[in-house]
Amino acid sequence: MTSVAEGAGLDGRRHATADSRAAELRELLGGLALVEHRVHRLIEARGGAEQVEQDPYRGLYLSDDEVARILADRPDASTGLRRSDSVGEEPAGFLPDDGSRLASLARRFGLDRLDVEFLLIALAPEVDSRFERLYAYLNDDVTRTRATVGLALSLVGLPQAGHGRFRLTEGAPLLAGGLLVVQDGDRPMLTRSLRVPDRVIGHLLGHDRMDPALAGVLRQAAGDDEDPDPLSLARRLGVALAAGPRLIYLRDPDGDAGRQAVAALAAAHRAALIVDPVGWNTMPESAEVVPLIAREARLRAAGVILGPLDRVDFARPGQHTRLLRDLADLAEHTPVLFHGRREWDPEWTAELPIVVPVPPISGATREAAWSAAVAEVTGEGAAATVPEANLAAYRLSPEQVRRAVGAAAGLALVDGAPLNGAHLRAGVRAYNAAGLDRLARRITPAVGWDDLVLPASTRRQLSELLLRAVHRDTVLGRWRMRPGGGRGRGVLALFAGESGTGKTMSAEVLAAELGLELYIVDLSTVVDKYVGETEKNLDRIFTEAAGVNGVLLFDEADAIFGRRSEVRDSHDKHANMESAYLLQRMESFDGIAVLTTNLRANLDEAFIRRLDVVADFPMPDAPQRLALWDRCLGTELPRADDLDLRFCAESFELAGGSIRACALTAAYLAAEADAPLSMAQLINAIRQEYRKLGRLVLAGEFGTWLETSE
Repeated sequence: MTSVAEGAGLDGRRHATADSRAAELRELLGGLALVEHRVHRLIEARGGAEQVEQDPYRGLYLSDDEVARILADRPDASTGLRRSDSVGEEPAGFLPDDGSRLASLARRFGLDRLDVEFLLIALAPEVDSRFERLYAYLNDDVTRTRATVGLALSLVGLPQAGHGRFRLTEGAPLLAGGLLVVQDGDRPMLTRSLRVPDRVIGHLLGHDRMDPALAGVLRQAAGDDEDPDPLSLARRLGVALAAGPRLIYLRDPDGDAGRQAVAALAAAHRAALIVDPVGWNTMPESAEVVPLIAREARLRAAGVILGPLDRVDFARPGQHTRLLRDLADLAEHTPVLFHGRREWDPEWTAELPIVVPVPPISGATREAAWSAAVAEVTGEGAAATVPEANLAAYRLSPEQVRRAVGAAAGLALVDGAPLNGAHLRAGVRAYNAAGLDRLARRITPAVGWDDLVLPASTRRQLSELLLRAVHRDTVLGRWRMRPGGGRGRGVLALFAGESGTGKTMSAEVLAAELGLELYIVDLSTVVDKYVGETEKNLDRIFTEAAGVNGVLLFDEADAIFGRRSEVRDSHDKHANMESAYLLQRMESFDGIAVLTTNLRANLDEAFIRRLDVVADFPMPDAPQRLALWDRCLGTELPRADDLDLRFCAESFELAGGSIRACALTAAYLAAEADAPLSMAQLINAIRQEYRKLGRLVLAGEFGTWLETSE
């Protein structure tokens, strides 16, 4: 609720703004008065033909009497302001007052007094419709209601063959800045019409809505009233931008560079215009859009930000490189900041930008961002309590946190419940990009610790992996325990064991505990027979995974993480190159990755050394198998009295995956019989599983149940 003092202050600002706009409008009308005086003088100099009564061509031209009547029509009803009733003596020249929109525009676009007068001459019909008929009279053509190049030169008193005409050609400030358009290019130079674009007219009249042609491509960042810390990166960048450098690339690991770029422009006393990478990808050519971005930035005294570059589509060779180059050329007049995770390619732009590394986001900054975002949607103030959701595992920038909390608040509203941890986790998952879905299979975890039947040692190893994922910002960031060599902040684990021992389910439980999604990499989309393609596919996976809050699972990892061998032919050489690339890429990975294998001995020792946790998944013993049988059959499936799960657990050495398959087969048999699950049906399912595994069905294992099942 706004207080009385705040309301008075707000009203004061509104009145000040209204008064300022009225003063600027008066000044603009004063400039147009000069144009009108010169129009009047030019009409008098040219004289007029005698009016003929009953003129058969009446309406096709303007008579002298009609022109005199137009000149006598002084009031400006459109603005409610009145100019003097007589033009009087012409001023020595028109110079806008410092601080007005016209003066600011002249300063930002490098206009001299002659340019300003040309602009006012072209602007006059857009503000006062009387000028349309006056210009038509002077052009001797009622269809040409805009000022022409020749007319503009005559009104400012310059010869038509003089150098003044070159202020209205390509490359001159008015045309290069997009403030004036010379139409009718097929006509002689002097008869070409001058038009002021609607966006420039709106700006001069105090209306600053962005050009509709930039919808979906450009937006202005919300202002930040907080002054950045003098020692912060944003303040230092702001000082640098004010001093000289205009092209900067912010390379960041955590996606915080966009916020830093906006804060840097604010520190340099500039607004921030953000180019949307998705909208950028849809732009066919830069020849039309980039000049509009440049004009918008100069009108608003703003800088331009494009990023993250990871979302820019570079698939079309040369196309978006040309767009980047055109955008970077704007740095001659306005600051341009790019940002992204990838390395800067020198071929992208003619001038190399200043590459500035952005420090990783601290845990305290993330906590503050979560609290502020939750406070914004719940209205609980700055010290809002954030529902517990293992938020430390989410690698989100403050802006991403705000959007995730907004999505979570919407889900809470749909559920009709207070905002909780489940909503926040769903909000984070909703923020995840779909880019990784093309390269991996996404699974939303639906299991928990109670669904796992594992030895105590394996559980301890999984708990250690969870601990590393939750506290890595503290240990590797705040305590600086990360070694050098360009190593990332990723958490890498290996799950080794026989098929069906719970490796994939454990990865799903880990993702569920962290509130993340599980992405299972499909090796068929990775391995390629062509040289170098496998590395490219892996690079795309790691790049996409770095921007997604999820757990990356490489199933059957020994297929691509195998041992390097002695080089005997080109195949061995390229296989070793793939392994070497993976070693390097895994070290710089910032996410959470799990490798599973049935053959631990086949993995290269260099991979093992780089792993944080190695968890062994042995075959379950009899008590564990009994628990697995009971959980796999569930509580809804009716069981017959003769069902002996203890016998199954003690007699059949099966992994958890095989037990689950047996339980499913037996359930189908019970559904067909429309009766509770019997021991005979369960034994029959086990026999089918034995045949599938290629194992012998021995009477010593099945006992008397073998004959019963037959």
